[in-house]
Amino acid sequence: MSAPRSYDCVIPVYNEEERIEAGIETLHAFLTENLRDLDWCIIIADNASTDATPEIAKRFASRLPRVVYHRLDRKGRGRALKATWMESQADFVSYMDVDLSTNLKAVPEMIELLERGWDVVLGSRLIAGANITRCRAREIISRGWNFLVGAVFNTRFSDAQCGFKGLRLEAKETLVPQLTDTKWFFDTELLVLAEKQGFRMHEIAVEWTEDLESTVRIPRTIVDDLLAMARLKHHLAKSRHISRPAAVPSGKGFPRTPAEAAE
Repeated sequence: MSAPRSYDCVIPVYNEEERIEAGIETLHAFLTENLRDLDWCIIIADNASTDATPEIAKRFASRLPRVVYHRLDRKGRGRALKATWMESQADFVSYMDVDLSTNLKAVPEMIELLERGWDVVLGSRLIAGANITRCRAREIISRGWNFLVGAVFNTRFSDAQCGFKGLRLEAKETLVPQLTDTKWFFDTELLVLAEKQGFRMHEIAVEWTEDLESTVRIPRTIVDDLLAMARLKHHLAKSRHISRPAAVPSGKGFPRTPAEAAE
């Protein structure tokens, strides 16, 4: 009998002591109940938290099976995702935000699509069937940003920055090494390169509820994203034509059992 397919779900965190416990408990219970045929693992990617997040995450990793804590000493959500994804050897990788704004019922649908051969699966709050709860200001900012991304890069995907994305191993090993943004533009850069290089992409209409306690500084993030957009546009213009670079093999992988963790 062949080994079950493996799945690493990465949760990037920075100073999330107030939310990490509820988020990881809920996610762990959901995956335990709904992904019984997969060898799954939750990886908490801590990008230089300075509060109690590391201590709480370490307790989870020691208490709950299939939970791993991974610490980075430099801040940056994109940096944490890139480092953690490239270390993973799982057949499928994804990430979601610790607040679980995206309804978890999208996870089995994402896995099914990846198993059927789609390279990149992304949640969308802007296609038919999506059910969104958020303030008008964020709705306007989100729609404006996604309109700008489509206009600048001539792309077809609808929602660049929904915090719910998954990749097959082969796509990850080709796309992720190319990514240069260490902050919030990471998502947009990933999707633009995926579409330009011909990867098979599929959008899921998600249920999404705004996190009213979000610590994201919107004005600063907008400036950073616009600068990153200009850099990517310049890079693509210099390249003239887009071709897939060679894949970069994943790292050694994360421990998936207590015995592996003890080695």
